[in-house]
Amino acid sequence: MPIDLSAQLLGDEAPLPTSLVALADELVPGARLMPLWRNDLGGITVRIDPRSARSSLVLKFSPPGREIDLADERARLDWSAAWHPVPRVLDAGEYPTGSGGLAQWLLMSALPGESAVADRWRAEPRTAVRAIGEGLRRLHEALPVAECPFVGPTLETDQSIDVLVVAHGDACAPNTLLDGEGRFLAHVDLGALGVADRWSDLAIASMSLEWNFGGGWEAEFFAAYGVAPDGERIHAWRERWAGSEPPAVD
Repeated sequence: MPIDLSAQLLGDEAPLPTSLVALADELVPGARLMPLWRNDLGGITVRIDPRSARSSLVLKFSPPGREIDLADERARLDWSAAWHPVPRVLDAGEYPTGSGGLAQWLLMSALPGESAVADRWRAEPRTAVRAIGEGLRRLHEALPVAECPFVGPTLETDQSIDVLVVAHGDACAPNTLLDGEGRFLAHVDLGALGVADRWSDLAIASMSLEWNFGGGWEAEFFAAYGVAPDGERIHAWRERWAGSEPPAVD
């Protein structure tokens, strides 16, 4: 069943954990918080708008019991920043919660753009889809495989590698940011980045288009990336990610 990932975008009045609010006030006292995103593991991302003229910041907050380690994401963001547009990590740490556990957090620079699944770009799907494809090609061409210290996703099959790249690892549509003109701006959520076959990204990115923009956009995506769809590899990686049925690729 299609999953609307844009539903994880948070409105201005979305409730926030008291521990997150307290942490934000310690980091930037008196700042305004703008809820941005909630993932399916309970992690929350907010924008911090300081009262002064300083630039906005982004705070990523991951609760205790998490399956995602933000220290891993920080290492990948710090490494990727030399070659590709990603948020710049300013600080990181752990913070106590009311349950007695420790939440992880990342404080990052805010980028001047919006997720590809923001309302504006869902109303202009061709623009968003092309930016997602072009941005993913840019990432694959920019990050050097030989210098990457991280291992990406693999298949438990004998299928041969097409092209090894430094893969995003979670290339769903929301993880591409667009600028005000609808061009690719940056990638976010790089906690699973690593060396892998390029189809690990292409399969999940193209599958996520229907979740957010409706059907019929895969051809536009593959044209923007600059590759003909490979049905066998798409199917193998989609089964790995979500156990999907074989795609109808034209």
